[in-house]
Amino acid sequence: MPQVSTLAIYALAALAEIVGCFAFWAWLRLGRSALWIAPGVLALVAFAWLLTLAPADQAGRAYAAYGGIYICASLVWLWLVEHRPPDQWDLAGGALALLGAGIILFAPRG
Repeated sequence: MPQVSTLAIYALAALAEIVGCFAFWAWLRLGRSALWIAPGVLALVAFAWLLTLAPADQAGRAYAAYGGIYICASLVWLWLVEHRPPDQWDLAGGALALLGAGIILFAPRG
Protein backbone atom coordinates (compact mmCIF):
# COMPACT_ATOMS: atom_id res chain seq x y z
CA MET A 1 0.00 0.00 0.00
CA PRO A 2 1.45 3.43 -0.90
CA GLN A 3 2.58 5.74 1.89
CA VAL A 4 -0.16 8.25 2.72
CA SER A 5 0.52 11.32 4.82
CA THR A 6 -0.71 11.45 8.39
CA LEU A 7 -2.62 14.64 7.69
CA ALA A 8 -4.39 13.02 4.71
CA ILE A 9 -5.36 9.99 6.80
CA TYR A 10 -6.74 12.18 9.58
CA ALA A 11 -8.51 14.52 7.14
CA LEU A 12 -10.22 11.61 5.38
CA ALA A 13 -11.09 10.02 8.72
CA ALA A 14 -12.61 13.28 9.91
CA LEU A 15 -14.66 13.64 6.76
CA ALA A 16 -15.90 10.05 7.07
CA GLU A 17 -16.79 10.49 10.74
CA ILE A 18 -18.60 13.77 10.17
CA VAL A 19 -20.54 12.38 7.19
CA GLY A 20 -21.47 9.27 9.17
CA CYS A 21 -22.60 11.20 12.21
CA PHE A 22 -24.43 13.79 10.10
CA ALA A 23 -26.41 11.00 8.42
CA PHE A 24 -27.82 10.06 11.83
CA TRP A 25 -28.33 13.74 12.68
CA ALA A 26 -30.25 14.23 9.43
CA TRP A 27 -32.46 11.22 10.16
CA LEU A 28 -33.16 11.94 13.84
CA ARG A 29 -33.00 15.73 13.99
CA LEU A 30 -33.90 16.89 10.49
CA GLY A 31 -36.61 14.33 9.74
CA ARG A 32 -34.83 12.77 6.75
CA SER A 33 -35.51 9.23 5.62
CA ALA A 34 -34.12 6.27 7.58
CA LEU A 35 -32.32 5.41 4.34
CA TRP A 36 -29.67 7.91 5.47
CA ILE A 37 -28.54 5.33 8.05
CA ALA A 38 -26.93 2.90 5.56
CA PRO A 39 -24.43 5.37 4.05
CA GLY A 40 -23.87 6.77 7.53
CA VAL A 41 -22.84 3.37 8.84
CA LEU A 42 -20.55 2.81 5.85
CA ALA A 43 -18.91 6.20 6.46
CA LEU A 44 -18.35 5.32 10.12
CA VAL A 45 -16.78 1.99 9.13
CA ALA A 46 -14.47 3.87 6.75
CA PHE A 47 -13.61 6.27 9.58
CA ALA A 48 -12.62 3.41 11.91
CA TRP A 49 -10.54 1.74 9.19
CA LEU A 50 -8.76 4.98 8.30
CA LEU A 51 -7.69 5.53 11.90
CA THR A 52 -5.96 2.15 11.87
CA LEU A 53 -3.65 3.60 9.19
CA ALA A 54 -2.40 6.38 11.48
CA PRO A 55 1.33 6.09 12.21
CA ALA A 56 1.08 5.79 15.98
CA ASP A 57 2.19 2.85 18.07
CA GLN A 58 -0.82 3.06 20.39
CA ALA A 59 -4.48 3.50 19.45
CA GLY A 60 -5.10 6.04 22.21
CA ARG A 61 -2.35 8.31 20.93
CA ALA A 62 -3.65 8.07 17.36
CA TYR A 63 -7.17 8.93 18.56
CA ALA A 64 -5.97 11.82 20.72
CA ALA A 65 -3.97 13.38 17.90
CA TYR A 66 -6.89 12.85 15.50
CA GLY A 67 -9.15 14.81 17.84
CA GLY A 68 -7.56 18.13 16.89
CA ILE A 69 -8.01 17.44 13.18
CA TYR A 70 -11.62 16.40 13.81
CA ILE A 71 -12.38 19.65 15.63
CA CYS A 72 -11.03 21.74 12.75
CA ALA A 73 -12.82 19.61 10.15
CA SER A 74 -16.06 20.04 12.10
CA LEU A 75 -15.65 23.81 11.95
CA VAL A 76 -15.12 23.60 8.18
CA TRP A 77 -18.29 21.47 7.95
CA LEU A 78 -20.14 24.09 10.02
CA TRP A 79 -19.09 26.74 7.56
CA LEU A 80 -19.39 24.94 4.20
CA VAL A 81 -22.31 22.58 4.77
CA GLU A 82 -24.36 24.28 7.48
CA HIS A 83 -23.57 27.79 6.22
CA ARG A 84 -22.57 29.11 9.65
CA PRO A 85 -19.15 30.72 9.66
CA PRO A 86 -17.05 29.89 12.71
CA ASP A 87 -16.68 32.78 15.13
CA GLN A 88 -13.46 33.94 16.78
CA TRP A 89 -13.92 31.49 19.67
CA ASP A 90 -14.43 28.57 17.30
CA LEU A 91 -11.25 29.51 15.45
CA ALA A 92 -9.25 29.99 18.64
CA GLY A 93 -10.42 26.65 20.01
CA GLY A 94 -9.67 24.92 16.71
CA ALA A 95 -6.16 26.37 16.62
CA LEU A 96 -5.52 25.28 20.19
CA ALA A 97 -6.81 21.77 19.45
CA LEU A 98 -4.62 21.56 16.33
CA LEU A 99 -1.58 22.63 18.33
CA GLY A 100 -2.35 19.95 20.92
CA ALA A 101 -2.74 17.32 18.22
CA GLY A 102 0.63 18.28 16.75
CA ILE A 103 2.33 18.02 20.12
CA ILE A 104 0.83 14.58 20.74
CA LEU A 105 1.65 13.25 17.29
CA PHE A 106 5.08 14.72 16.65
CA ALA A 107 6.65 14.93 20.12
CA PRO A 108 10.03 13.18 20.33
CA ARG A 109 9.69 9.88 22.17
CA GLY A 110 12.30 7.37 23.19
